[in-house]
Amino acid sequence: MIFAHLPKKIAFIRLRNTLGLLVLLALWIMPFEAYAQESYAFTIARIKYEGGGDWYGDPESLPELLSFVRKETLLDVAPREEVVELSSDNLFSYPYVYLTGHGNVRWSSSEALRLRRYLENGGFLHIDDNYGLDAYIRRELKKVFPELELVELPFTHDLYSLVFPFPNGLPKVHEHDGKPPQGFALVNEGGRVMVYYTYETDLGDGWEPMSVHEKPESLRKASLQMGTNILVYAMTH
Repeated sequence: MIFAHLPKKIAFIRLRNTLGLLVLLALWIMPFEAYAQESYAFTIARIKYEGGGDWYGDPESLPELLSFVRKETLLDVAPREEVVELSSDNLFSYPYVYLTGHGNVRWSSSEALRLRRYLENGGFLHIDDNYGLDAYIRRELKKVFPELELVELPFTHDLYSLVFPFPNGLPKVHEHDGKPPQGFALVNEGGRVMVYYTYETDLGDGWEPMSVHEKPESLRKASLQMGTNILVYAMTH
């Protein structure tokens, strides 16, 4: 034994102190281990893209949305999003991916093909125009599904009533060009929305903390509720 050469009493005291230290150390480490090992049913991701657009815009929007979703639904979603590029195999780990920005988006032909494969196999892409994205994202979506057209979803669609009712469609969060907000979609042959494109609304601004954009609480709540509908749709269709 490690203390065999010591008098029994001293050996016992030292052994007891050593064990106590180990117990204290274990208690100190356990919360960190528990946090590191905490798991969730699924995680969402934000798409990082080339072209110069600010893919990282509204950095607190998704954590705020995810916090609201965790409180208001039974979805066991991780409280923070990951960042993923279309060229990464990790893309297929996320059932919902989000894309936003103000400017240019550019996907290579291989990225467009991978995104198509992701969407055809059950993935869901939410595009939120942060203002200035429209012309570029329409061009890039044609690379992914040249045979499909973006169609405006009727207000009777599940997306507008799945959890919270939006009988008049999307909330108008940001002024942009003063046009009414619109929700466009790419829909597969079975009727499932694969891509949902929120235009002239800027939901991400509404999701961010009130101190960032100073939106009325009622409008922020509506934005979070609509975001919840979108995420629940992605996970149930």
